[in-house]
Amino acid sequence: MGLRGFLDKQHKYFDKGGKLEKLYPLYEAIDTFLYTPGEVNEGSVHVRDGIDLKRTMVSVAIALSPCIMMAMYNTGFQALNAYESMGATSIGGGWRGQLLGSLGFGVDPSSIGLCFLLGALYFFPIFIVTNLVGGFWEGLFASIRKHEINEGFLVTGLLFPLTLPASIPLWQVAIGITFGVVVGKEVFGGTGKNFLNVALTARAFLYFAYPVNISGDAVWTAADGYTGATILGQAAQGGVEAITHNFWNAFLGIVPGSMGETSVLAALIGAGYLLMTGIGSWRIMLSVVLSAFCFAGLLNFIGSDTNPMFSMTPAWHFVSGGLAFGLVFMATDPVSASMTLKGKWFYGALIGFMTILIRVINPAYPEGIMLAILFANVFAPLIDYFVVNANIQRRKLRYAKG
Repeated sequence: MGLRGFLDKQHKYFDKGGKLEKLYPLYEAIDTFLYTPGEVNEGSVHVRDGIDLKRTMVSVAIALSPCIMMAMYNTGFQALNAYESMGATSIGGGWRGQLLGSLGFGVDPSSIGLCFLLGALYFFPIFIVTNLVGGFWEGLFASIRKHEINEGFLVTGLLFPLTLPASIPLWQVAIGITFGVVVGKEVFGGTGKNFLNVALTARAFLYFAYPVNISGDAVWTAADGYTGATILGQAAQGGVEAITHNFWNAFLGIVPGSMGETSVLAALIGAGYLLMTGIGSWRIMLSVVLSAFCFAGLLNFIGSDTNPMFSMTPAWHFVSGGLAFGLVFMATDPVSASMTLKGKWFYGALIGFMTILIRVINPAYPEGIMLAILFANVFAPLIDYFVVNANIQRRKLRYAKG
């Protein structure tokens, strides 16, 4: 009650004619985030659905919670396991190691609580920088355009940190999310008008601008001086026989990789929630899986004496890298994906095909889901155009006959 009253008293300063009128989008964002708006529609005013953008984004954030929990646990576990394998008796990692050391923690990867705590010390700084910098740009453009701050960044602010390695410098996080929000969304008009997935645009920028900090074998485990290849990195060097990780560990997500992309189980739990709420498109998810499995199976059947990636089976492709995470949370982005029902099948099939094509044919870049989704984003409007045009022609023909 006290907070509600305080916000109401401040409204006059941010309303039209007030001293802080230009900052009204920031005030409105805080107010509607904490409370339901004071003015809401009543009656049967929603023709298609009663859900709004805020509820949609909150639902996606809930679906991401298993991936976030797994990101913190696995990040801490991989780091502690690495220190133990190197014979270290104390946790390194700069201020994080000093903090945990001062609290009496040692190198113990069997401690679930310690794994979560150490992982959180890596995840939350990246998360905070992402949301502070991205929120700044959202607020700035909203103030200039004189409209409310949309909730679309809520999901982007969660997705982007989950796609990054724990060891990435925070200043690169700031630059990456700046590029994603400004160039990937705001220059096209803001939320709902961008044709590229914002989080993937930001990550793609970092990959090509600072490849040393987002690729290779030394960035995936947050332990000083430790080098550990991902499943796809090992397969690119020696095929499926070179993979040293356990298949079920890969399914659970207890392997090196981007913080939130390693766990297929966590992604599937999120997929179940999105499908249950009707927010995620089962057509896109299913078509990505079918396309990827079929093409991976075909290449595996053909084989190659020079390219070891041909030996990867469809099952290994599914539990490797960010395929599961990408098809659940990135490919189904309602803004950048195909809108038509039939178009969703073609859109998802294109993503699955391109993912395996990039992974296998170009082993220098073993992960393919990021570029595959961005590639499909570009073609999504064209896919919908052909689907809609085909429907129009079919109806014209039916009308002419009848």
